Amino acid sequence: MSDNENSESEIIDDAMTDNDVQDEADSGAEEVSASGPALPPPAPVDPNAMPKVETEGEPVKDWYILKVAFNREDSIADALRKRVKMEDMGDLIEEIVVPSEDVATFTRDGKRRVTKRKLLPGYIMAFMAINDDTWFLVRETGGISDFTGSAGKPMPMEPEDVERFINRPLVEDEEDAPMKTSIPFKVGDRVRVKEGNFENQEGEVEVVDEANGRVTVVINIFGRSVPMELDHWQVEPL
Repeated sequence: MSDNENSESEIIDDAMTDNDVQDEADSGAEEVSASGPALPPPAPVDPNAMPKVETEGEPVKDWYILKVAFNREDSIADALRKRVKMEDMGDLIEEIVVPSEDVATFTRDGKRRVTKRKLLPGYIMAFMAINDDTWFLVRETGGISDFTGSAGKPMPMEPEDVERFINRPLVEDEEDAPMKTSIPFKVGDRVRVKEGNFENQEGEVEVVDEANGRVTVVINIFGRSVPMELDHWQVEPL
């Protein structure tokens, strides 16, 4: 064999040896990977545990109760509405409500008139999104002391309270609907007649007529119990 043939044989043998070493290394790597510890599967995501995220352009709103100065509910609500309009926050603070109901009252001459009675004196309600800007605007409005909630965090109203104070059921014919009369007495109350022929007589309320604003009081006259129908403002509690 010539020197050139010997040289070519050595080059081929070296190349085969290098390939064998690489194959063994690759095989060893596969064995290590296969024999290594298996990774645990990813934990399932609980959708209920996900935070409530506001989508851009769609702020999350809810009904909140605001503590306000007593007997100033209407004027404070108006002031808050004006500030919302001035600050162009109508998309964040949509509605401001003073919860109330219509009640009938009667004047001294027996005339019936309808007035508004506040359901929650000292509070107003707002349908709004909570963020730094809206929180600051509400808190900086004169007459508003705070949101209702715990630990300084505004708490949304419960659904049943929203139905009770905001989404009040409507009747088909409001004129025929029975209206409450503001009579501060109930059956069984002891009262005194303030004026009229039986002034200073004491008795017990037997009937409360909310439709006409009158009460029937049982008074003792000449040793007999006599029911007397009176306007509710003619008597006072004992």
